[in-house]
Amino acid sequence: MNFLFEAAVLLGAAIVAVPLFQRLGLGSILGYLAAGLVLGPSVSGFIAEPETVLHFAEFGVVMLLFIIGLELEPSRLWAMRKRLFGLGALQLLGCAVLLMPIGLALGLSLEVSILLGLILALSSTAFALQVLNERHHFATPHGQAAFAILLFQDLAVIPLLALLPLFAGDIGVASEESWLAVLRGLGSVIAAIVIGRLVFPRVLALVARSEVHEVFTAAALFMVLGMALAMEWAGLSMALGAFLGGVLLADTVYRHELEANIEPFKGLLLGLFFIAVGMSVDLALVFDSLLWVLGITLALLVAKMIVIALVGLVARLPKPEIPRLAAVIAQGGEFDFVLLTAAVSAGVFDQRIASLGIAAVTLSMALTPFLYRAGERLGDRFKEKRPYDDHFDDDTPQVLIAGLGRFGQMIARVLKSQDISFTALDPNIRQVEFIRRFGSRIYYADATRLDLLRAAGAEQAKLLVVAVDNAETATLIVRQARMHFPHLKVYARARNRHHAWHLMEIGVDAVVRETFPASMEMSAEVLKGLGYPSSNAMDAVRTFRDFDIQLFNNSYEHRNDEDTLVANEKAAMAELQSLFQKELGGRTLRGEAPPGVERTEPESP
Repeated sequence: MNFLFEAAVLLGAAIVAVPLFQRLGLGSILGYLAAGLVLGPSVSGFIAEPETVLHFAEFGVVMLLFIIGLELEPSRLWAMRKRLFGLGALQLLGCAVLLMPIGLALGLSLEVSILLGLILALSSTAFALQVLNERHHFATPHGQAAFAILLFQDLAVIPLLALLPLFAGDIGVASEESWLAVLRGLGSVIAAIVIGRLVFPRVLALVARSEVHEVFTAAALFMVLGMALAMEWAGLSMALGAFLGGVLLADTVYRHELEANIEPFKGLLLGLFFIAVGMSVDLALVFDSLLWVLGITLALLVAKMIVIALVGLVARLPKPEIPRLAAVIAQGGEFDFVLLTAAVSAGVFDQRIASLGIAAVTLSMALTPFLYRAGERLGDRFKEKRPYDDHFDDDTPQVLIAGLGRFGQMIARVLKSQDISFTALDPNIRQVEFIRRFGSRIYYADATRLDLLRAAGAEQAKLLVVAVDNAETATLIVRQARMHFPHLKVYARARNRHHAWHLMEIGVDAVVRETFPASMEMSAEVLKGLGYPSSNAMDAVRTFRDFDIQLFNNSYEHRNDEDTLVANEKAAMAELQSLFQKELGGRTLRGEAPPGVERTEPESP
């Protein structure tokens, strides 16, 4: 089949499946997996040999690890060495012990069962980091702990591959080959460190002086692929080589340029990797040995979550972080495919064992987004609970502020500067304790609760400002205030137009779209940066702002009719352009004459 045709179909499948699954709230990873399953030999058979696609797509994982390495300077990596080796070793050995019975149940010897347990103890770097990045949780305590464990697992692939012949039974040959493999691996790592520190920066400096952007991109790709292939030749993990290359370049001036150049390739190839994993699912095997596959998957997930939860306790992670850590790296890993296949080639166990393991690992990967969502909910239940404040000062405030985040704090500061009394309510205890140090009247309270609103003085206050981040919470607070305190003026922060219209439906007195004023101010600065005189830039933005507010108010009655909204938007933009032309009287906003008209006076600065 034509390569370009296959590539077009793969891209088309991703374009259709990923947005659909995102819209359903299932995440992009499941979208890629579903696309691969449909295109693979188990369903349509469009791709008959998914192994070839998987081998090529592994470069997505390679580039992901390179970009992660760019974020970690060597000093920072050295600082996390205790977590890396301590948590990583504890997780790997603990999971191997609990997963060893799977091999015994499949009829394997004790030694080979231990090997199978070590293989299944590995987790998917690509899946885990993708889930963490999608939810912006990479910098959280559980995100950092997960990264340290995953990095140790990548290191553990080296000895596992090297020691496979030992488990095949030929101890004399295995011992010699294993030592040679380990020495070759160590030599390759040392060589990579020397080249990465001494050669790569000089090559990049030389290429950068050429000022040809595409050559710099080619140099970046060459370095990533070169490090990965060198490590593969040495019998190590390609991903480990790429990560090492990223770390060695993390403290150079080219770090951000490299990241920008690699990012598009990383995203496409990582998506292709997930598609290839979906293709590799053997549905016939799954249905023929359904109980075995489900049993191995369940044992894999339960055993790993138990061990990882214990690791989280040993690491003294906050209690809400532990279920999230256990859920995000409970699945099997992409290196399981490599190790299981290599174990079959080495004669450690037969193809049926490897196929059952691959099917269970793939199923566990597909369950990762659901597991992490459940882990988040369970973590929320472990958050420290303390009674909300139920005693407020006797002074009656003029204004109540629900939510004292970045938005609400600015309003509070303005009121304070004008000596206007206010009371702020916020359900984030750390936020409350921090802001109280500055003398503000803020209480730990949930403004959606009617009793706390009443206790805070809603019956006597003149105005309520709803400044919470969450749109549903804001709507609930407004509805409570309108129903029980009709005298209270309600000013609300809206996430977007549709949220603003919804708030207007339930009777707010004033609504402010949170990004609208800032975007107008930025627009004026952009126009001035393009050479527009300050007065003309301000006039243009003021005209647009007034027109948009009018359009926003006029569109309120058509808020549920998408076709009418689109038509009104197009008509409004045409009217706005006509309005600009009339207001400027034949002159452009830059103060220049229209084309074909000669200027007679210089423009005043």
